[in-house]
This record gives sequence, structure tokens and C-alpha cells, in this order.
Amino acid sequence: FRSVDFQRLGLVVVDEEQRFGVAQKERLKSLKAEVDVLTLSATPIPRTLNMSLVGIRDLSIIETPPKDRLAIQTVVMKFSHHIIRSAIDLELKRAGQIFFLHNSVETIHSMADTVRRLVPEARVAVAHGQMREELLEQVMLDFLNHRFDVLVCTTIIENGLDISRANTIVVNRADRFGLSQLYQLRGRVGRSHRRAYAYLLVSDEASLTGDARRRLAAIREFSELGAGFRLAALDLEIRGAGNLLGGEQSGHIEAVGFELYVKLLEQTIRELKGEGRDDEVRATVDLRLDIRIPNHYIDDSNLRLWLYKRVSAVEEEERLAGLREEVVDRFGRYPKPVSNLFDYAGLRLRAKDLRVEAVERRGTQIFFRFRKDTPVVVQKVIERMVSRRDLRFSTDGALVASIEGEPLEIADRALDVLDLLAACC
Repeated sequence: FRSVDFQRLGLVVVDEEQRFGVAQKERLKSLKAEVDVLTLSATPIPRTLNMSLVGIRDLSIIETPPKDRLAIQTVVMKFSHHIIRSAIDLELKRAGQIFFLHNSVETIHSMADTVRRLVPEARVAVAHGQMREELLEQVMLDFLNHRFDVLVCTTIIENGLDISRANTIVVNRADRFGLSQLYQLRGRVGRSHRRAYAYLLVSDEASLTGDARRRLAAIREFSELGAGFRLAALDLEIRGAGNLLGGEQSGHIEAVGFELYVKLLEQTIRELKGEGRDDEVRATVDLRLDIRIPNHYIDDSNLRLWLYKRVSAVEEEERLAGLREEVVDRFGRYPKPVSNLFDYAGLRLRAKDLRVEAVERRGTQIFFRFRKDTPVVVQKVIERMVSRRDLRFSTDGALVASIEGEPLEIADRALDVLDLLAACC
């Protein structure tokens, strides 16, 4: 569309958003400086979903299924000729069609021959993206017109197909697919009033990675209609939110730490809005503590994301105390990592009031770095240090507190120093 000249472009609609890269979507938005963008997806990529959860984008969820639509029965099983034969036989007995997904062009024809041997009465066709365009088109038209019963194919069928007679899908080596991709593939069946079945085959469950187990467990558990958002939220948790201001559409942010990442994000957003860096920029807190919300404490991924967002957004200590009570009321007494998460938020609020821009732990020391406009009077701090051997100033002006042999926990130790700084204002 580079040669197209839009005169009054006001709205860009991006369907199947998960199929587009960042560069493509940015190109669409660049057509006009002030254009509204509506993206549609059953399984938004982590980066897009995270942008909605943090308030950068508006989010609307459609959960009402079409009339008479039934949930897809999903099973995860070890690869077996008996399972394949039974699944195809069951669908053939009700005059239906089957997708058999084998995502390897090199071996797809041998797999099609295996299906023919297992079910001789089935009419089998092969479709993949390396076929000549006219041949692929003819195969798909023949399958649509029920000249074939089984389509052995690659992920070429992932989007855009609506064949009401196809109500069974068999996915070979399902552990090699992402969560969103499995959801999209499963959505190729069950598009009528008939009950549909999805068979996710793996070579050996014992050899599956941890993430693969979580993906397969999730796709099996969230089989009811309208489960796309919950699966996308879990995908966000497994793969990470990516880079909101860059090209990575998934990935974790441990390299810089959650607090620093959010700080940099807020600074950039303010600068883009022309607000500059002001007193509202949050302090960075990194004490090398576990601040993850354990699955055993809150098993719902949406609720975990909700709590992360609530803790991150708190701007007053009173509201933080209220949130602590609310969490205990809803989920019970929280474990140590959640306590650390709340401590981080409290330290961030206290540090912001003192214009301390960073509280960072290195080994057995905690560094407190000041902003130029800090109200802390350095001379008063020095006077307090006379009677305390656990405090010193580094060559770059940071206050350093030793935690070696300290009876207080690390977060409490940091809070103790911030209290001392508050008394020196």
C-alpha cells in the first residue's frame, strides 16, 4: 500500500493482529499522524496486551459466542496410531472432515501415507505453503467441497478458514507450538452447532519442557467459549511483555529489573507528552529480592496481573496499607515474595518523597543515590554517621549502608536508612 495516497484517513483496523510485526503496524499508523487504530485478535500478542493492561491502549473484550456454538473438547495425548485412527473414524462416522496438522514440509507426505494406511477408507489430501499457488488453491477448494475427508497440512490453516464440516483437528508435536498459536489452530474447528474435538499429540510427556507443560495444560483447561483473553494473559506471563517502546513483542525484563523498567517507561511517556521529567518520576528499588506472586498463592493469571498493576500504581502509603488488607481478605496471608513486593512499593514511595532516585543492593551493601533537588541535608547525615560505622558515602556521592551481620531483613534495613534520611531534612 506504499503507492496508495489516502486523502482523509481517520481509522485503521488491523484484523488478526497477532500475525503482524511491529514494523508493519507502525507503518500502518504512520500513514497519518493522527489516526485511530483498532486492532482485533482472539489472542493478542503479549506486547499489545500489556499496553492495554498498563493503560496505554483501551481494551474491549467480546466474550459472547455465536448462537448454538459449543466448546471444543480438547485432549493432550501421547502420539499413537490407535488415537489417530480412532479420532478420524469418529469424525467420518458423522460425515465430517478432519485437519491433521504436521508442521514439517519434509515429512508431510510420509505422514499423509501413514494416515492413508491407518484409515484406508478416508480420502486424504496434503496442503502446505511451498506448493504452487494454483495447486494449493485447488486442494483447499476440493477440501471445502468435501472431495477429501482428511487434510494433512502445516500451519497454513492457522487463520482465515471457516469450514463448518471440519470438526476434528489433530495436532502432531503440539509441544512445539506457542499458546496463542495452539488456540488459533484449535479455532479452525467447532465453527458450527456440532461438538468439535482437538487432539494435541506429543512424543513423550516426560521429555516436555516446563513451559511446554504449562502451555498444554492451559489449552486443555481453557477450552470453554470466550477463553481467548485468559489464554493471552497466561501467554503474557509465560513469554513476558516484550518491549513496549521497541520491536520485541515478547520477552522478559529481568535484565533491567521491573522497577527500573517502569521508571524508564514512565519517563519516556512523559517526554513524548511534552511533560518532561518532574517530581512524579518514581524511584528505582532493586534489592535483589524475589517479588514474584507465586502460582500457589494466586492461581489465576489475570488476578496476578491485576495485583502487579495495583501495587505498581499505588502513590500513597495509606492506599498501600489498604491494598495489603484487601489482598489478605481475598487470598489469605501472603507469602514472603508478595511481602517483598509490598515492601518495594513502600520503599519506592518513601524514596520518592526524599528525592532518592535509586535504592540498589550490591552484595552486602545498599546504595542510596540522591537527586539534585533532594531535601536531605548532607551535613546532618554526616553528623549522624559519627556514631554509626555501618554508613559511609561513596566517591560518587551515594550513601552506602552495610547489611553484613545486620539483624534486620534487607527491606527493613533499607527502610531504616530512609527513616534516618527523613530525620535529616
